[in-house]
Amino acid sequence: MKLKTIKTKQEYKTLLAWVDEQFDKKIAPKSEEGEELQIALLLIKSYEDAQYPMPLPDPIETIKLKMLEKGLKNKDMVGKIGNKSYVSAILNKRKPLTLELAKLFHRELGIPAQVLLA
Repeated sequence: MKLKTIKTKQEYKTLLAWVDEQFDKKIAPKSEEGEELQIALLLIKSYEDAQYPMPLPDPIETIKLKMLEKGLKNKDMVGKIGNKSYVSAILNKRKPLTLELAKLFHRELGIPAQVLLA
């Protein structure tokens, strides 16, 4: 198959079908065909990113989820961002998420800055 930039939905579907066939053949990743398959997958990803963008998650909901994953409670944030009522106000969206708080949550919870600044 001659690989090229995907411009239409039909080209996208055709390339998906071709990739599916290649997976069925169990092509070795380091072979010439395997390299071609990897390029096809990059083309598909590029097309999907452009045509079907994923919205960024809500920053506060992301903070809550990360805290849950790490077993942290609101009280664990008290010494880092303020008193109990301030932490509660932030996590209940009554107070804004400032740049300083975004930096803190990025550092403490490992949340990408792009999510926190959305």
